[in-house]
Amino acid sequence: MLLENKKILIMGIRNKWSIAFGIAQSAYENGAQLIFTYMGEENKDKIETLISEFKGSKAYVLDAASEDDKVKEVFEKIKAENGKIDGLVHAIAHANTEDLHNDFIKTSREGFSHANDVSAYSFVLAARTAKELDMLNENASLVTLTYHGSTKVLEGYNVMGIAKAALESSVRYLAENLGREGIRVNALSSGPIKTLSAKGIKDFNSIMTVVEEKSPLHRNVTTLQVGNVATFLLSSMSESITGQTIYADSGYSIMGV
Repeated sequence: MLLENKKILIMGIRNKWSIAFGIAQSAYENGAQLIFTYMGEENKDKIETLISEFKGSKAYVLDAASEDDKVKEVFEKIKAENGKIDGLVHAIAHANTEDLHNDFIKTSREGFSHANDVSAYSFVLAARTAKELDMLNENASLVTLTYHGSTKVLEGYNVMGIAKAALESSVRYLAENLGREGIRVNALSSGPIKTLSAKGIKDFNSIMTVVEEKSPLHRNVTTLQVGNVATFLLSSMSESITGQTIYADSGYSIMGV
C-alpha cells in the first residue's frame, strides 16, 4: 500500500461528494491514517458520521479564513494529539456567489480579496504554520486542488480562476522554499465534478458535457480517480515531482478546441 503508516491531514472535508472525500477514500485504502479539518462547529456530528468509515481518523474545526493565530492553535493541537504528519491536502476554496454569476469586470474589491485569501493564501498559511511548528516529517508531501480555469477563460469561473492562478504560482514558490528540506509541493487539477462548490458555477452541466465530448478519453472523472492521483502525489512513488500542476481531467486540458 502506497501510504501505509503515513499520517495525512486533509483540510476542507465537506460531504461524500467532495474531492476531499475521494482523496480520503483512496488514501485510506492505501493504508493512511487520516486527520481532517472542517468548517463550523455546527457541522461536527455530520462530519463525524461522514468520516466514520475511516477507522482511527480524527477531525478538527478550522475556518478557512481564520487568523494566523487560530490556524497555529489548531495545528498545535493536531500535532500534540497525532504527532508529525507525512502529507497535507488543501481542499479549500470559496468565492462570493455574485462574483461567479456576474461578469468578471464587476468583481468587487472585497470579493477579489476574499476569493484569493480563502482559496490561495490559506494554503500558504497552512504550509508555513506546519513548517514553523516542525509538524512535517522528512519527505512530506503537500497537495492542493486547482482547476483548468486558472489558465483558460471559463464562463462563470471568473474570480476563482484568478485565485487558482495565484494558488498555482504559490505552489511553485513554496516548492522552492520547502524543497531545501526535502518537502514536496504540488497542485492537482481535476476535471469538472458535481461537488457542492460546483453548484455555484453557471451552466456547470454544460461544462461536463463538453469534457465528455472533447477530452481524449471522452469521459468525466470521478472523485476516487482524482483521489488516486492525490495518493500517488502523497506517496514516495512521486518523490521526484515538485512544483507541478498535475492534471486529472481525462486529457481535456491538452485540447485546442
